[in-house]
Amino acid sequence: MVLKLLDDKPLGARDAAAVERVLASDPVAMCMVAARFETHGINPRLLGGEFWTADDPSTSLCFSGANLIPLIGARADLDHFSDRAVAAPRACSSIVGRAELVLPMWEQIEPVWGAAREVRPVQPLLALTRPPKVAPDAEVRLVTLDDLDAYMPAAIDMFIGEVGVDPTAGDGGRSYRRRLASLISAHRVFARFDGPDVVFKAEIGSMSRRVGQIQGVWVAPDRRGEGVGMGGTAAVADAVAAQGRLPSLYVNSFNTTARAVYERIGFTQVGTFATVLVD
Repeated sequence: MVLKLLDDKPLGARDAAAVERVLASDPVAMCMVAARFETHGINPRLLGGEFWTADDPSTSLCFSGANLIPLIGARADLDHFSDRAVAAPRACSSIVGRAELVLPMWEQIEPVWGAAREVRPVQPLLALTRPPKVAPDAEVRLVTLDDLDAYMPAAIDMFIGEVGVDPTAGDGGRSYRRRLASLISAHRVFARFDGPDVVFKAEIGSMSRRVGQIQGVWVAPDRRGEGVGMGGTAAVADAVAAQGRLPSLYVNSFNTTARAVYERIGFTQVGTFATVLVD
């Protein structure tokens, strides 16, 4: 099996139409990959990863990049992806996607890669198909590059709380700062400021032609419980919808406060994600 896997090649231009059809079949769950594909096409160098198939990309598809994201496939296909993942040095920091695809893969991969740093097996995947049920916070605005220094501490605090690692470790935050600057330049970072301080923040982490996936929702600790997060998230969702895209996000099942907020805004569950943090 491994010898065969080492001969596998990433999908190429001839497979692009099939890949596009798969990504269009589940636009909310596949937003992260669709956003990259729509911008960069299928060329691995530009895409920052590659597509795999066990046989036919119309029925068996996985994206391998900074994240390993199974997109579609039967159990045998997932086993193939797992074998392929462990046949070479690990390149991803997480496995993420629909839980029914991620968790069977992890069962096969864990004996080789070892225990995960954290497994989040139930993450409701939500979408907002109608205008928010609560008033968007009019004080939430797009963040500019001039705001970056003020925005960074809130972004770092959110990242540590969500992912469990400091994004500034290693290079003093230079790469994380570049990532934030890129999102700001793309008009995908929102915040509410109280003077110089950020009291709410969120980003559109992935944006395909049909969906905008909201991430990094954060409220300053001393402002929690005031409804700041509810109005702020409604404002970001409203901004996504104003672009003709469907607002979406996924949330940890144990974060009951956030789940209640999103339900009051009007988000409904359209699936279940799982994330395995392996770095």
